[in-house]
Amino acid sequence: MSELLDAWFFADPHRFYRRWREQGPVRRVDFGDGLDRWLILGYDEGRAALADPRLCKDIRRFDTVLARKRPGARRNPRPDIVLRHMLNADPPDHTRLRKAVGKAFTPRRVAQLQPIISQTANELLDGMAGHDQVDLLEAFAVPLPVTVISHLLDVSIQDRDTFRAWSRTLVGTPDPGSDPARAYGEIGQFLRNMLRDKRAHPGDDLLSTLLTDDDARLSEPEIVGMALLLLVAGHETTVNLIGNGTLALLHNRAWLERLRADPELIPGAIEEFLRFNGPVDMATPRFTVEPITVGDTVIPAGEIVYIGLAAGNRDPRHYPDPDDLDPTADRAGHLAFGHGIHFCVGAPLARLEGKIAFSTLLQRFPHLSLAVEDSRLRWYANPVIHGLTALPVRLQP
Repeated sequence: MSELLDAWFFADPHRFYRRWREQGPVRRVDFGDGLDRWLILGYDEGRAALADPRLCKDIRRFDTVLARKRPGARRNPRPDIVLRHMLNADPPDHTRLRKAVGKAFTPRRVAQLQPIISQTANELLDGMAGHDQVDLLEAFAVPLPVTVISHLLDVSIQDRDTFRAWSRTLVGTPDPGSDPARAYGEIGQFLRNMLRDKRAHPGDDLLSTLLTDDDARLSEPEIVGMALLLLVAGHETTVNLIGNGTLALLHNRAWLERLRADPELIPGAIEEFLRFNGPVDMATPRFTVEPITVGDTVIPAGEIVYIGLAAGNRDPRHYPDPDDLDPTADRAGHLAFGHGIHFCVGAPLARLEGKIAFSTLLQRFPHLSLAVEDSRLRWYANPVIHGLTALPVRLQP
């Protein structure tokens, strides 16, 4: 029997994971659409599955699996232009795509972004200083990574509200009253225009590099898909790292004070925020091309499988006292960025953004506090992205 993932689950998935893990490292779940999926809960089992070549991601073959499981169901409404990227590919295509985009995330290139990250963070905090209360996501956590990834891609995004709406549509949490079909059309046109401009005026940015990379031989749909992946993944993940991490500190005031007093602890704290309540709940879906065994359970071929990154990161078999926040603990090997060939290529940038964001925020607003009761906080109903819809905070005592 499948477990239904409802609003109660998305508000506090760890409450469910603790109960389910007692019954084994894998569970059948239903996202509310009547389609059974398998969810891997254990750390060791999840880490192994993330590197298992029998679990595939090719979007074209994935559609075939869906069609077989749900005969007559409507095809994925997302157009191909937003699906052709490395998270939806297996080797050798994945290898080619990742090698091309990886050139933008070398340690040297990421280090070169530090000045703009610091400048942007301080400008945003300057803008917050005149207010007693703000939504920390919209005032700080959203515009910071949007500005940074736009700089990396040399993309000018004038209307952040529109971009945020597009991003929500892409991750499956559209704003009320929005039209996903229209949003996809707008996204596609925006990206095509972006590529046309880069062909006419190439520069020292990632899009220009992808367009001129003769070794990678990327098609236009692949370049568009990769640009979109970077814009959305580089945005949503960091937003929720900052939001979820800040909420964890507001619930653990002693650690907030300690990090403010000793900023050298912040890099370790970032790893703990990622493990404790990271920005990604489950890895994007895979499907089995042959049976695999997880614990005592055999998952047949042709099944859809999700790997619980957040569940594995609180597996008591791997981490002592996993439900306690401890920024000084050794949390090496957490699964927040995945594992294997799909390990997040933007992890170095996310870590740098997180370090600068928390260092500047805690120094500027030492009296930061939650402005609403916990019961009023809302989480997106999304199995992959784990984040708040808003984080109202008070800036002054």
